Amino acid sequence: MGWVTAKVATYSLSRKVPRMRTQSLHGPSPVTTFGPKACMLQNPHTVMHIQDPASQRLTWNKPPKSVLVIKKIRDAGLLQPFKELCMFLTEVKNLIVYVEKKVLDDPAISDDENFTVVSKKFCTFREDLDDISNRVDFIICLGGDGTLLYASSLFQESVPPVMAFHLGSLGFLTPFKFDTYQSQLTQIIEGNAAIILRSRLKVCVLKENWEKMARVEEKGIILTNGDLESSRNTMQYQVLNEVVVDRGPSSYLSNVDLFLDGHLITTVQGDGLIVSTPTGSTAYAVAAGASMIHPNVPAIMITPICPHSLSFRPIVVPAGVQLKIMLSCEARNTAWVSFDGRKRQEICHGDSITITTSCFPVPSICFRDPVNDWFESLAQCLHWNVRKKQNYLSSEDEDN
Repeated sequence: MGWVTAKVATYSLSRKVPRMRTQSLHGPSPVTTFGPKACMLQNPHTVMHIQDPASQRLTWNKPPKSVLVIKKIRDAGLLQPFKELCMFLTEVKNLIVYVEKKVLDDPAISDDENFTVVSKKFCTFREDLDDISNRVDFIICLGGDGTLLYASSLFQESVPPVMAFHLGSLGFLTPFKFDTYQSQLTQIIEGNAAIILRSRLKVCVLKENWEKMARVEEKGIILTNGDLESSRNTMQYQVLNEVVVDRGPSSYLSNVDLFLDGHLITTVQGDGLIVSTPTGSTAYAVAAGASMIHPNVPAIMITPICPHSLSFRPIVVPAGVQLKIMLSCEARNTAWVSFDGRKRQEICHGDSITITTSCFPVPSICFRDPVNDWFESLAQCLHWNVRKKQNYLSSEDEDN
């Protein structure tokens, strides 16, 4: 995108602007307030209506007072870092610490008498039961990429800034090392950090539920051959990596229709389909043959899984489009869908999956900056373009 001075869809920094999905192919304008107190630092010297992603930096309207600590469950190696971090946040930084109840129920934590004194000060919550969206100022993740995906799923609208420590297996989305957590956290609390807005997908699943309505005779006898009556059930999800539609346990090919802005563009016949964000391009999508896209690129990726066609290649579409996936009329079996690897459910005839770019990105705190962090992850986690270097050819060798 070049330098823009004409009329364009802008990234508004005002809380009062309605969060409406735009019709621009650039995609919706993401919110720039994250949780109760965090927002993006404005750059008064910019000449772009759309702020340069390289200049996106974290700032606070008010000093942060609360933090959510997400710990990978059932990982004994994280117990000591978790305890050490929570004590630092509570005793040194005087922050209100939110922790998931099932984390504190771990006997390795609950049976620690020394740590119990500190943990009594924590605020606890339960997934899908307690709403903490307006209570948390920022998030700390201890684990791998899955921990960050889980943290994203807890917030269906505005997401507080996320600081992710690499304490898992891959760590593509977790740039911070735990060794120097105290100095790094101090910088974050002071508002000295770059951030990258990782776009999410807003997914709406519409399920057509068919029920047989029993007919009752005058004598009260219930007849079973009644008419069918449909009811609709709608579920919404915010997805950071990808939506995966697959054939499930069936031995038949999946057969699903893919619509873009209301127009049928193709029918997918194969093992399934991946619809991913640029962040998700380095996850399942790249394993299925897709390109890797930097998270600052506004786009949606469509990647077939083992298509029964030699010409079905992965494609990238503008972030502003609306996709819809439905079972084809000729489909021999149902399909299954999952969201960031969770909430897996069956898709039947008449059901639909609508996917658009969400207005609520995940503000991920960078170790250095969005570009360097991404290429560092490509090199360290995926060993991108690792090859033994070709030997230098001297002048004598050229003569021979």
